[in-house]
Amino acid sequence: MSMSMKLFHNKKRLTAYVLAALCVASTGFAATEHWNDASTTPDTVVSTQAGDANWEQWKSSWETIKSDYEQVSMAPGKDATQMNFAWYSKDKAKAAEVRISTNEDMSDARSFLGSSKEGTVIDGTQYYTNKTVAKDLQPDTTYYYQVKIDGQWKDAQSFKTGNPDDFTFMYVGDPQIGASKGQTSSEGNKQDGDLATRNDAYNWNKTLNSALAQHPEINFLVSPGDQINEPAENQSAEKIHLQETQYAGYLSAKALRSLPEATSIGNHDSMTTGYQNHFNVPNPFTEEANPTKAGHGYYYTYGNALFIVINANNYNAADHEALIKKAIKANPNAKWRIVVMHQDIYGSGLDHSDSDGILLRTQLTPIYDANKIDVVLQGHDHTYARTYQLSSDGKQHATFDEYKVKGQQGQHHNILNEALKDSEKKDAYESQNLCYTIADMQQGTLHNPKGVFYMSSNSATGSKFYELIPQQQDYIAARSQNWRPTYSVIHITKNQFSIDTYDAETGAPIDQTYSIVKD
Repeated sequence: MSMSMKLFHNKKRLTAYVLAALCVASTGFAATEHWNDASTTPDTVVSTQAGDANWEQWKSSWETIKSDYEQVSMAPGKDATQMNFAWYSKDKAKAAEVRISTNEDMSDARSFLGSSKEGTVIDGTQYYTNKTVAKDLQPDTTYYYQVKIDGQWKDAQSFKTGNPDDFTFMYVGDPQIGASKGQTSSEGNKQDGDLATRNDAYNWNKTLNSALAQHPEINFLVSPGDQINEPAENQSAEKIHLQETQYAGYLSAKALRSLPEATSIGNHDSMTTGYQNHFNVPNPFTEEANPTKAGHGYYYTYGNALFIVINANNYNAADHEALIKKAIKANPNAKWRIVVMHQDIYGSGLDHSDSDGILLRTQLTPIYDANKIDVVLQGHDHTYARTYQLSSDGKQHATFDEYKVKGQQGQHHNILNEALKDSEKKDAYESQNLCYTIADMQQGTLHNPKGVFYMSSNSATGSKFYELIPQQQDYIAARSQNWRPTYSVIHITKNQFSIDTYDAETGAPIDQTYSIVKD
């Protein structure tokens, strides 16, 4: 970049930070009045574990759906030859058990045993969390599986493995089931916690069903966190009940019986053990010095891609560096290195992108550079944003530890917003977070580019939307907020990474394709 261009970008960047800081100082931020009201599309039919349903049928079935806590989640295993399973049960089994077959009648099934231990207490009932791993799976193969819950084999479900050399996954932002709380529907209902959960779970089903119908090539799902809305910070029985209702709504989608999901811990997931009880992640980084109650970061591979999932609610960057190095050491020849994290250290939303979202920017950017990370997939800001290729400026920067909550962020990001009302602290925060350079501004298809590519995803359900920050930051190549749920489809081959993002309802693209080719 020329000196004149760099001066222009620095001036533009500083202006954006000043505007952002003024916004931070003047408001506490909240969801906008825009949200996805399920009652406005009553004839849309969704496929759920309980059967197909339009909005009226969904409402009549809701009491059954929301209390079905014993639903199964699948997650990618440590590599493409494995599949991880997790579920709740009322009975403690000697061992969690799933059986796998290539035959629909389950003949010649192989059985895989795992662990069963005490999990969440819901309405006075002790539930157990069960986890097991199916191994030695072959590519491009349809498998049938059964899970034993409370001593009974459930009906067989199916999934299809992909081609590790040419695969596709769906990347979604903040489903956050229950976040439409406080909105008023077209039916005149003020959304309380239960009605919001009912609305958002229905819309989550709609998005998944639409995406898979439009893109049947999808092999698995990646979520950068905030699966549910209720953090249950005070751990009361009422809060835990609502949180588990939201997990039941999230897992109710029939699509998830066949679609593995690689989730990460969002700030709304971070305060209880519910997340780690519901999801069985591979290679959990239990060495984490400052873990959250929800669990840890983890990693897995699929073909020549290494996925490293950061628990960004832990503000100890040394933990994340250790996880990245461990994952790379275990998979030194992975061609693609992809980080998934909740907080958007490079986003463009008004609520977080220039406040709590970047608390880790000064620390993580040089770590990503040093470890040759290619792509970072983010959430948190409920807006769509795509960056240029970015690099660290190579300088030492402040850590802002005084604004961080030890161990987990939870709902405490207002600590920073309050601090930024002080002009001296605001100036320091703005200047220190100018810690990047724009390594490549090309668009379309890039060949062997320098720097790291960052993506921030909008809401996949429309349960909550945020405004874009008033002035687009200079690191942003494209951004969007059209108040409609979106999802992205990422295609990886041996030599190419490509991402396209779509309107969840219409399937129309909202941005051009962005591709990175490694020749």
